[in-house]
Amino acid sequence: MKTVIHRAETRGAANFGWLDARHTFSFGRYYNPDRMSFGVLRVLNDDRIAGGAGFPTHPHDNMEIVTIPLEGALEHKDSMGNTAVIEKGKVQVMSAGTGVQHSEYNKNENEELKLLQIWMIPNKQNVTPRYDEVAISEIAVENELYQILSPNPDDDGVWVHQNSWWHMIQTTKDSHLTYKFKDETNGLYIFLIKGSMTIDGEQLSTRDGIGIYQTSSFDFIITQDSEALFMEVPLKF
Repeated sequence: MKTVIHRAETRGAANFGWLDARHTFSFGRYYNPDRMSFGVLRVLNDDRIAGGAGFPTHPHDNMEIVTIPLEGALEHKDSMGNTAVIEKGKVQVMSAGTGVQHSEYNKNENEELKLLQIWMIPNKQNVTPRYDEVAISEIAVENELYQILSPNPDDDGVWVHQNSWWHMIQTTKDSHLTYKFKDETNGLYIFLIKGSMTIDGEQLSTRDGIGIYQTSSFDFIITQDSEALFMEVPLKF
């Protein structure tokens, strides 16, 4: 098993007053040739958006864009005619395909919005753009990994144009768990939203990330009450 660790404090940073962002991989003004992606996982942004602020209408194409609110409410509008408000407990996906425009704003004037926005390179180019959201709070199971994304529209969570499976976990201290890869040629990127865990002798803390590959399974130990996102993705594209 091989690993690559990205400590929280080594991420790129951008602060525009209304937006305070941390970038695990190169994005915007942050460029690090050693941090371009983890396989098809191209963007992992940890954003804090001030009350009433947000991103005005802007375009995307040929990217799978996943948004996971952590606190607050996000108002989404797009050129496909979708209007939605998503909060913690939901996951949103947009397949940009041939091209789509959208805006994203903090729905609340007096409350900060915290979210993860994640981009994956798709395995199909120029697909018809689409939008979906799922209430993952309805499938969450404490102290177990539960699926929030897959390639299969009939599976739990949202689906994407990629051979990728994502899980989340909310678990208590001293839990011992195992992750088994869906596809042994994939890698797995774990983003620790909060808490601490130990993997292969490495201690991870809040907002740390670790990429794991060249294995079919591994064990991990939760050393504090924790919440984490597990993203299994192809390493080649």
